[in-house]
Amino acid sequence: MKQKFGYRLIKVVFLSFYFVLMVFPLYWIVITSLKPQKEIFSFPIHYWPQEFTFQNYINIFKVSKFNVYIANSLLVSITSALIVIVIAVCSAYVLARFRFRGHKQIMLGFFLTQMLPGFISLAPLYMMMSNMHLLNQRISLILMYTVILIPFSTIMLRGFFQRIPSNLEEAAMIDGCSQLSALIRVIIPIMMPGISSMFIFAFVQNWNELFLAVMFIDNESLKTLPVAMNSFILKFNVDWGSMSAGTVISVLPTILLFALAQRFIVEGLTQGAVKG
Repeated sequence: MKQKFGYRLIKVVFLSFYFVLMVFPLYWIVITSLKPQKEIFSFPIHYWPQEFTFQNYINIFKVSKFNVYIANSLLVSITSALIVIVIAVCSAYVLARFRFRGHKQIMLGFFLTQMLPGFISLAPLYMMMSNMHLLNQRISLILMYTVILIPFSTIMLRGFFQRIPSNLEEAAMIDGCSQLSALIRVIIPIMMPGISSMFIFAFVQNWNELFLAVMFIDNESLKTLPVAMNSFILKFNVDWGSMSAGTVISVLPTILLFALAQRFIVEGLTQGAVKG
């Protein structure tokens, strides 16, 4: 009994320490965004603001086009994530359900793309976008984000498809559905937890991407949020107040998306199989 109590105590202490370790950076960013500039650099360090202010939030919208950056990031991230999901669902379904010549080679190619470091393709991608006259256009980011995320999304969704018995499709086809109709009306509802997870992954990857956004976009009105955040790093100092306020705002859409998706996923993995 004492050993079990000791084990539980150690586990609680360890998990509490881990929780504080994970939450403290977010806490520090939030309180830094609420501090006046003089208090951010005060010594000794204040772990709680002595004077609360929202001036940092006001500044990022007044001084910079922060609302435009948010709109650009939302447009690029959501559009690319939706295109990725549509293409990846179709390709993953084909790779999971059919065997054809070149099947293994396609899968090998998808896996190989995940092994190559991304930075080696930056120069060729820039030259390609330049030759296609797509620099300083949001379509260049949407196109690149989509192409980069399709292989990984296809690999992951293929695994979800393989866990679903093909008998469900066969039963639907016996009832009069075509294969496409069976996919849309039977399989995809069951796949929604996996699809929503991949959508979140694609959205977060696009939302946080910096290198391609810096390379392809130079127009102030087309910049995305990570590029705007990078502009707070000045030549001789960092505007920590504005950067912290921008970070808090940039995290909110991701938190909201996770909250909504969590509620959706918990509704039931097999809901689509038992409801007509």
